[in-house]
Amino acid sequence: MPPSLGPLLRRATVGVLALAAMWAPGGFPAAATAAAPAPETSSLSFAQRYRAHQHGGIVRAANTAISCRPAPACSEVQAGGRGVNGDFDMFYVDVDGDPNTYNSSRAEVRLPAGSRVSYARLYWGGNLRVGEQKPSEDNGRVLVAEPGGAYKPVVADTVVGHRVADGAEAFQASADVTQLVRDSAPGLYTVAQVNVASGRSAAGAWGGWTLVVAYENPAEPLRDLALWDGFVRLSAHTPNVRLRDIAFAPGAWGYAGLVAYNGDRGTTGDSLTVTTERDGSTDLSGPANPSDDVLNSTISDLGDNPPGRVPWHANNLGYDSDVFDLGRGLQRGGDQLSLRLHAERDTAWAGVLFAAVDAQS
Repeated sequence: MPPSLGPLLRRATVGVLALAAMWAPGGFPAAATAAAPAPETSSLSFAQRYRAHQHGGIVRAANTAISCRPAPACSEVQAGGRGVNGDFDMFYVDVDGDPNTYNSSRAEVRLPAGSRVSYARLYWGGNLRVGEQKPSEDNGRVLVAEPGGAYKPVVADTVVGHRVADGAEAFQASADVTQLVRDSAPGLYTVAQVNVASGRSAAGAWGGWTLVVAYENPAEPLRDLALWDGFVRLSAHTPNVRLRDIAFAPGAWGYAGLVAYNGDRGTTGDSLTVTTERDGSTDLSGPANPSDDVLNSTISDLGDNPPGRVPWHANNLGYDSDVFDLGRGLQRGGDQLSLRLHAERDTAWAGVLFAAVDAQS
């Protein structure tokens, strides 16, 4: 169990921001100050965050920060049954056994042997307005513990997306954590204090975190890697990102990932599409993600629900972090591709897209 957080937070500095806090019984900060909170905006257009041409790939770890309160119906939904966050009284998941945190969850970063971390970025977000309303000044900070390590404060190093719409108050923040992940062994990372509200409302309670890690490994194929992020409401905008100036052979293999908020299982009309100049458009899907319901509250990895999460829920009630096989969309080769995330009926927010594609030698 990570040690008590108060002394750590009082002396820690992350980047140029100093974060000091005294922790009150029950897990909420009695006082917390930052030298300068990250600026916020209601919408962030998707832009490329990272690009590399190297032997290696991209992995990610992810988990929810909130779920339904224990009950037979809740257990059925967590095991994969149909249900949405607005149907339940939602409360925090808290796995660390530390009374100083009010939510915490774990997920595993798996890297092939011999890998070196090139870049790592942590994303977190959710809904601030449900049965309670959380202070938005806490959007830009979380606590992270590497495998076997103690909590460290992480502060957003870029603009935070923050938008009120349709009864929800949604946000996403992120920070570069390359050095932290590079200095740590692969394994279970714990993220705590994701600033999301609990309770019940028509808009529902939802939120979680995803750690995206790009790595180099000489034993793996040469690949083009790209990571994009933004913050857009999908019912009003469709993110479309393009990976240019690449060369992939016919039959090349690749994969793509997404992070989105408040996608409801069973609400169809949402899709992730890959387009190339030779193959046209292909809707991505897998055993865990129907092609017309990709935002179905799953944390999936190439069609499977990845192990190494605590808690492990098949239905995460409004949090998606998924990885898809691009194979069917890359059959004829090419030199560019685009990814398009679309939702017709879900009131959802998109936060992250990434791709890794085998390069032509």
